[in-house]
Amino acid sequence: MPHSKVSTRPGARSSRKLGKQAAAKSEVRYTVGLAPGLANQVERYAKTADTSRSKAIAALVRLGLEGQQIRKREFFKNLKANLDNNDPGREEQLVDEFRALILGR
Repeated sequence: MPHSKVSTRPGARSSRKLGKQAAAKSEVRYTVGLAPGLANQVERYAKTADTSRSKAIAALVRLGLEGQQIRKREFFKNLKANLDNNDPGREEQLVDEFRALILGR
């Protein structure tokens, strides 16, 4: 749940110069609870990437979402390629892949 929008809008005089750039830099902040093991992994990743924990979490979320989109594209590409086959074994495999894609397993 977003807590607040953080606006980086500078004073009126310089905001005229920036125009839409000021609006593009606003962020939505979230508070998340992490299990201790996951929090330790995020901490290690942040140190490895030489960044803050918040930026590390944002990067990991972005990577996870991008990975999910890639898996979806690959699944539907495989589905399209195998629609013509009447192989029951392959159909079961596609159902299992779809279930994993939807449930995130």
